[in-house]
Amino acid sequence: MNTRASARQFTVATLFFAALFAAGLASARDSWTGVERIVAIGDVHGDYDQFFDLLQGAGLVDAEANWTGGKTHLVQAGDVPDRGPDSLKVMDLLMKLEKQARKAKGYVHALIGNHEAMMMYGDLRYVHPGEYEAFHDKNSEKLREGAYKQHQRDLKANPPPRGLPSFDEAYLRKWQHDRPLGYFEHRRSFATSGKYGRWIAKHNAVIKINDTLFLHGGIGPKYAGIPLRQLNDTIRGDLRDLSRIRGGMTIDSEGPLWYRGLAQNDEATETAHLDAVLAVLRAQRIVMAHTVTDGTIMPRFGGRAVLIDVGMAKAYGRRSACLVIEDGAPSTIHRGKQLDFPTDRGEDLLRYLREAAALDPSPSPLAAKIAHLEQSLSTGTE
Repeated sequence: MNTRASARQFTVATLFFAALFAAGLASARDSWTGVERIVAIGDVHGDYDQFFDLLQGAGLVDAEANWTGGKTHLVQAGDVPDRGPDSLKVMDLLMKLEKQARKAKGYVHALIGNHEAMMMYGDLRYVHPGEYEAFHDKNSEKLREGAYKQHQRDLKANPPPRGLPSFDEAYLRKWQHDRPLGYFEHRRSFATSGKYGRWIAKHNAVIKINDTLFLHGGIGPKYAGIPLRQLNDTIRGDLRDLSRIRGGMTIDSEGPLWYRGLAQNDEATETAHLDAVLAVLRAQRIVMAHTVTDGTIMPRFGGRAVLIDVGMAKAYGRRSACLVIEDGAPSTIHRGKQLDFPTDRGEDLLRYLREAAALDPSPSPLAAKIAHLEQSLSTGTE
């Protein structure tokens, strides 16, 4: 082999392995800098129409649901499935927008929430009937019949301690009720090898854009010292190998998918913990979904924590708001109108809540919060 040919092969091999290395880095990336505009949306819970309206109101999609957000980074902070009928439509839209946004040099971050994880490890308590129905096709009846026959064979091969059931008509009806048409397709799609299971498990649970952390739940004291890469690798690993789920970070009440302390506990008791989380992850602010607010995007800890699960789904009253961070400054789009984000807990917060409530159908879910804050300010107890 001559020197020129050898050099050419070396160059091709080098480029090949460099591409593989770059692809590995891209799939594991969890931090971005220099992003001019971020839009963050909380729990969707199967309400496609509300999600689409928010995307349009933020200038991210057109009437045909195609990306118009340019270089904007959209953060959907998890909990797409459960409680509503159109989870499949929302996931398919996010998949499409991921590709379109990248072509426009923007980004769609579909974070892992506790309900995405629940779909994968089989906690189906909150599945809406419409979510199964979305998978129902002409083969569903035959698939369920075959699954029932296999169920009978499995029980006969390994009888339960109390003996075999009667397999009568009542038993069959109960078995079918628990497994409606579309159930088996749903479970196959959310398996680790299924279309939606694979998609979920490739995403992050926690990301940092500029100086802001985004995640679904929160970070409890147990995990306050763990870097982003380790948090994400652990949760992705759990979802790709479900034998790791029990006792792991993915179902831990202090883990990133579940922790509510930063959203619910008294600020005085959580301030030191928040300081530690932000210091370790080198951030100035943390944005969380998971815990439903009184009806709009809400600040805590002087704005160093922001809650974005406003209860957009029908199950929570179909509220409408998202967070926008543009050139480092946060604001809210509440029912289509952009509002200045409050800078403190007093008069400016009251101004913000009144402006948001004025946009709501009457009575606003913010009314009680406003009345309480008015009383606190008038008595000097705020």
